[in-house]
Amino acid sequence: MLFNSYPFLCVFLPLTLLAFYGLRRLGWLGLSVASLTLASIAFYAYWKPPDTLILLGSIGFNFLVARGIARVPAPRSRWLLILGVCGNLALLFYFKYFNFIAGNLVAALGEHYRALRIVLPIGISFFTFTQIAYLVDCYRSRTHEANLVNYGLFVTIFPHLIAGPIIHHAQMRPQFEELRRHAVDHERIKMGILIFVIGLAKKVLLADNLVAGADAVFNAADHGAAPGFGPSWIGVISYTLQIYFDFSGYSDMAIGLALLFGLRLPVNFDSPYKSRSIIEFWRRWHITLSTWLRDYLYIPLGGNRHGELMRLRNIFVTMLLGGIWHGAGWTFVVWGALHGSYIVANHALLLRGKGSAAAKPEVVPPWAKQAITLLLVMIAWVFFRAKTLAGAWLMLRAMTAGSAPARPLFMSPAFYVWIAIGTVIALFAPNTQQLTRYSARLKDALRLPPAPALPALLSQPPALAQTPVIALICGLVFALAFAQLWRPAIFIYFNF
Repeated sequence: MLFNSYPFLCVFLPLTLLAFYGLRRLGWLGLSVASLTLASIAFYAYWKPPDTLILLGSIGFNFLVARGIARVPAPRSRWLLILGVCGNLALLFYFKYFNFIAGNLVAALGEHYRALRIVLPIGISFFTFTQIAYLVDCYRSRTHEANLVNYGLFVTIFPHLIAGPIIHHAQMRPQFEELRRHAVDHERIKMGILIFVIGLAKKVLLADNLVAGADAVFNAADHGAAPGFGPSWIGVISYTLQIYFDFSGYSDMAIGLALLFGLRLPVNFDSPYKSRSIIEFWRRWHITLSTWLRDYLYIPLGGNRHGELMRLRNIFVTMLLGGIWHGAGWTFVVWGALHGSYIVANHALLLRGKGSAAAKPEVVPPWAKQAITLLLVMIAWVFFRAKTLAGAWLMLRAMTAGSAPARPLFMSPAFYVWIAIGTVIALFAPNTQQLTRYSARLKDALRLPPAPALPALLSQPPALAQTPVIALICGLVFALAFAQLWRPAIFIYFNF
């Protein structure tokens, strides 16, 4: 079920909170953790019950392999690690990439491929990557999770299960043990409510109101209809803001929901459109995926250990595979290759300016760096959103050369108001971490900050920064978003 839906907010979440805190009130702290595990499995089963068997099978397989890795001496433990990683990748390959690769191979031979009816289990990319990281960490540390309930909760905890953030066992295990020994701090619950409502507003009030413009233009282009210069830019800007608030909103909701149960998830989103370089963009966008790609792909490929040329090659390969991770299609291949090329060029420019940079004044002003970075990101978003390469090229031609549109784009005045509001928030406003004092840095995400207070964002008098005012604003925003849930829309990253 969706976080932005009546079944979740009116049924699942209240019942889960009631069971969790009811058991804790009775003194059964261990059972409360177990109830959260069962609730997370039920949350996943709601989507498609048969897929729960795949999830549970994956959990059992990785739990046993990790136990073997920690107990068996080298070099046999290395072979167990290879077995575990290959098992996870085989599962991901079959469900996500088999039809794509088989179809292209058969097409290359001049034959027609009849695709198998393979339905991608929701969240498989995230729970697969989470468990690959766990196996590698077990191999490096020679330790493993002995408690199956804790391990099941680590993989399935419902705020992160479907679309991240990608979490690490070392981050979560101490928190599970803390739940078994101590009461949940009420300040965490208050902060969780605030962050969840902010995320819900981003998704329902901003992202979902930008869908129409992006869909109208991109869907037409995928069907061969030239959108024209103005409509093409409206479509790209709409999608640029839609995916921003969609993913940012989900990331906030995940953190907020976890805090309701006393758990702290890492920050996954940090105002990426304020970046002044592509390197900085990937330090701010999908932070946990960027970290995963660095730790478990870029470094094993060789990292920066074999000279600058090999370092740039490893960066490009890492980003290319990161693009492929997002989806089985040539558009995602191009998207990953574009970002790989961007980052390689960014590093090359930094190397070229090294040494003389201190003596020279900055040639490009910060605002121009931000604008160039955002433009490059938007060009790449064209391939990310388009369903076909032909549609993407049609969009790019319309954005550059311009053409008479096959049909005009009619959008309501309110749509353009949402674009204006979204642009101001994405480019200039403080992000959720800054508003609530939840740490914006991944390495500090497990240190709970002070109770939330509104900063001097709008030059408010001190009296307005009191908790009752925050509660009132939070309640009004929640009511406004709640009223729009009759049309729940799936999160973009649920597709990956």
